[in-house]
Amino acid sequence: MTNFTPSVCIVGIGQMGLGIAKNIQNAGYLNSIFEINTSLLDELDNTENLVINDAEMGLKSSNILIFVVPSTTQIRDFLFGSNWIDNIEENTIIVDLTTSNPDETKRLSKELNDRNISYIDCGMTGGAQGAEKGTLTLMMGGDGSVIKSATPVLETFTNRLVHVGKVGSGHALKLIHNMVTHTIFLSTVEGVIGAKKLGIDPKTVIDVFNSGNARSFISESRFPNHILSEKWDARSRVSNLHKDLSMATKLLNDNQIGCPYSELTTNILQNAVSKGMADIDFSHIYKEYEKLIDD
Repeated sequence: MTNFTPSVCIVGIGQMGLGIAKNIQNAGYLNSIFEINTSLLDELDNTENLVINDAEMGLKSSNILIFVVPSTTQIRDFLFGSNWIDNIEENTIIVDLTTSNPDETKRLSKELNDRNISYIDCGMTGGAQGAEKGTLTLMMGGDGSVIKSATPVLETFTNRLVHVGKVGSGHALKLIHNMVTHTIFLSTVEGVIGAKKLGIDPKTVIDVFNSGNARSFISESRFPNHILSEKWDARSRVSNLHKDLSMATKLLNDNQIGCPYSELTTNILQNAVSKGMADIDFSHIYKEYEKLIDD
């Protein structure tokens, strides 16, 4: 796209969206916001210069529409539930920052392309702190020229952009990424608890892990900062982990790809949800782990 000056609309400014919105606003690209919980807008500067929850004005005056919502279900509701899709101009770029089923992603992309609206699916990693600091990594699926047009905006809240393939591949890799991350988390929890029962201090366990081959983001950051510190503030709910693992397991099973670790992790997280932990911070799994594996 030639002479493309980004004008960004963001849908959803929850834990991830707020940091992303702030970085885009600081870069001068933010034009409009849609957010049901308007109290969150207090966290932004100069909201008087933004179009807030106005479908006609906000969408028609934006050429990049970024969704930071749970899944493509919410995107569909937004676009087609009230026919707001009719307010989106041709050649607008939709950036999907959800964690979603790649098959749904592909279907949505085709429907948008039929309207001459471009689409990029972007898996994110780096968490809410990464969104705030502008250090997220994006795994992107879609057309390279469309990604290039959106790059100045995407770079405001990331430090690495990876084009992993065609539409759907960004969300597919995100599911695989989360499957590995959450499996490592549960195996680390199990190892630390096992060592503690054998009389070894958890801090010593993590120190040794971080000095050897068992180190990971979980041992280097998650345990020291959120679990051993007893802050219990990893800033994601058990239900989010369960949703991600359920989708990852289904994706692999549907493609006849063996995934016993993914299935086991999904089952443990299902137990956590069944025991009423769905809406609590997932770091609490460490305290409840033995109860979750009794079944």
